Amino acid sequence: MKSVPLKAFPRTLTRGRKTKHLRSTGRVPATIYGRQGAPQNLEIITREITDLIHGHASENMLVDLSVENDARAKRLALVQEIQHHPIDGKVLHVDFHEVAENEKVTVSVPVETTGEAAGVKNSGGVLEHVLFKLKVRCLPKDLPEQILIDVTALEINKTIHIGEITPPAGVEIIGDKKLPVVSVTPPRAEEEPAAAGDAKGAGDVEMTKEKKEDGTEGEAKAGEKAPAKADAKAPAGDKKAEAKPEAAKAEKKK
Repeated sequence: MKSVPLKAFPRTLTRGRKTKHLRSTGRVPATIYGRQGAPQNLEIITREITDLIHGHASENMLVDLSVENDARAKRLALVQEIQHHPIDGKVLHVDFHEVAENEKVTVSVPVETTGEAAGVKNSGGVLEHVLFKLKVRCLPKDLPEQILIDVTALEINKTIHIGEITPPAGVEIIGDKKLPVVSVTPPRAEEEPAAAGDAKGAGDVEMTKEKKEDGTEGEAKAGEKAPAKADAKAPAGDKKAEAKPEAAKAEKKK
């Protein structure tokens, strides 16, 4: 990996509202660590670090850090961690790790795939990413921004393991060689739609309709007896019994 120049300044504002004020001036708080000296608080120009991030495939970057008024003209450092705002993604803080040109470093590098897997293209399989980062060991100049894996020949039910990946020159991939990195799994079976006849559950209670006395239809629960229908016609004898007293009154008046 080629190093890129970055300017930094000593920082005295270190906590709370002071760092918030620092960001409002267009600068980002940073810290550099290393075996050659004690940790040092720095600040860098927001626009410069943002442009640096956008110009790289990942946040694994090697910088030639020039700190204002520092005894050393340049300090070779890896970007160890970048903190982003959870909503707008703006850079909040940067950690640098000072390294030596002839000293190997161990860094986690993102994994990316190239090509379209045969198992996906021909059989409708699903490409699954098992590991998104791999740990590598190398000299700073050999550090890759990412590990690329060509999955074009990967058939369904096949997997690429750590031991099957060819790293870039001068790079050693660290980890269990049998660990899977990417694989192609069979297509997921779609659920069959429920049959039309299954719409009514076996436990559903059927409702029966009955006619009410007024001629309208009502519902009765299963197992309940429908009430007996009342006779529409009254017995003939009852009508005569009601008519007799009226007739007797009419005869007396005569």
